[in-house]
Amino acid sequence: MGTDLLPLRIAKGKNDIFLLPKMANRHGLIAGATGTGKTVTLRVLAEQFSEIGVPIFMGDVKGDLSGFPFPGGENPKVIERVSKLGLKDFKFQNYPITFWDVFGEQGHPIRTTISEMGPLLLARILNLNEIQSGVLTLVFKIADDNGFLLLDSKDLRAMVQFAGDYAEQFKTQYGNISAASIGAIQRSLLTLEEQGGDKFFGEPALNIQDFMQADSNGKGMINILTADKLMQSPRVYATLLLWLLSELFEQLPEVGDPLKPKLVFFFDEAHLLFDDIPNALEEKIEQVVRLIRSKGVGIYFVTQNPLDLPETVLGQLGNRVQHALRAFTPKDQKNVKAAAETFRANPKLNVAKAITELAVGEALVSVLDEKGSPGIVERALVYPPHSRLSPLTPGERGQLIRGSVLYGYYEKTIDRESAYEKLKAKAEQMKMDSQEELAQKRRSAEPKSQTGQLLGAAVKSAAHAIGSQLGRQIIRGVLGSLFGGGRK
Repeated sequence: MGTDLLPLRIAKGKNDIFLLPKMANRHGLIAGATGTGKTVTLRVLAEQFSEIGVPIFMGDVKGDLSGFPFPGGENPKVIERVSKLGLKDFKFQNYPITFWDVFGEQGHPIRTTISEMGPLLLARILNLNEIQSGVLTLVFKIADDNGFLLLDSKDLRAMVQFAGDYAEQFKTQYGNISAASIGAIQRSLLTLEEQGGDKFFGEPALNIQDFMQADSNGKGMINILTADKLMQSPRVYATLLLWLLSELFEQLPEVGDPLKPKLVFFFDEAHLLFDDIPNALEEKIEQVVRLIRSKGVGIYFVTQNPLDLPETVLGQLGNRVQHALRAFTPKDQKNVKAAAETFRANPKLNVAKAITELAVGEALVSVLDEKGSPGIVERALVYPPHSRLSPLTPGERGQLIRGSVLYGYYEKTIDRESAYEKLKAKAEQMKMDSQEELAQKRRSAEPKSQTGQLLGAAVKSAAHAIGSQLGRQIIRGVLGSLFGGGRK
């Protein structure tokens, strides 16, 4: 067995507890109340994966995960844990890191196009109801059928306005497009832009392969999405991470059961993903979790209580680290009991009682064995991290960003000709036509010809602008390959 396939030492009870790399894509859960040690556990797992060459993606929602690039040793509690566990071979060390930031302020800008996001996820970001979501889907369909590229928010605004202006002409082919829904979508887009969320849409779009890197020493890249500002819009944060998962699923090939994951994806504040979520989207998320392991991707949900996740998702999380939960109220006590029942029983351990007694950095741990069966839950101390716990200074962060091999590529925006420019040009051309000419066209042509001519001209013009990456169906939604769309 090669050294990159050695089991990952993550905690110590009576004996060391190891996570098997070939079982790491069976997903996992890190749960516990605030201040019980979840973030440190996340760090330890990320370091262990990086050590064997597995790249990682995580969102930094509190701004305290940036210290990976420097060796630790500055925190007395870490030194105390090293001594308590008797880790004579323990060495502080650093790990490679790439910073990402939707706003482009504390990392490389991370973007997708409106078309890549798709109407289902976009409707969630915009907080649209079912009827408004249906109209948004029609807008995407009209754009797709007529070759209009939807790249950024101004493209979508122009397309929504166009669909509303010609709603009567579109009604027969696409269905009713109500003015009220058009107005609601436009208002939601305006709100998103005021919050800075429109910065997420545009080009160059993220190449998912830029996550899948290792450094010159073979350590997997730790990709950190700076999310403290993004968390002011929690729905946008959760939907962004869900989109990333869907992109990984669509782009990565099937690998079956690899000896180690191709990528490990940590989903912090995971409860946000399921807050007020439509049933259709929850079903798709459940399918993502179930099927993405065959692409070699392990998903690790980080949340306060296991019950924050739907049972269909929770049942797929084979590797679990449960930190302390509080039991101050009858509801808390019920939640503790339910959390305890999610583990394989240990006859020597009262799990429900232990959950309320765990110290900071202590956890109940259960990992999958060689056959993929959950191990008996054990009470254990999580191993200390090797990298620096304290966050980077702005100067340190800036130096790392500028020294990245990606620096300069995502920082330069591209605004090529798309729906906004084509619709604007066509509107100006129509204004130049005299009222007499327009009246003649109406009298001599079919009722739908005005719109048909507009669309026909746009199709001919737009055909030249469709590039290899975006020359596919816009109306694909999330996980198109699963649900009838897919990349073209």
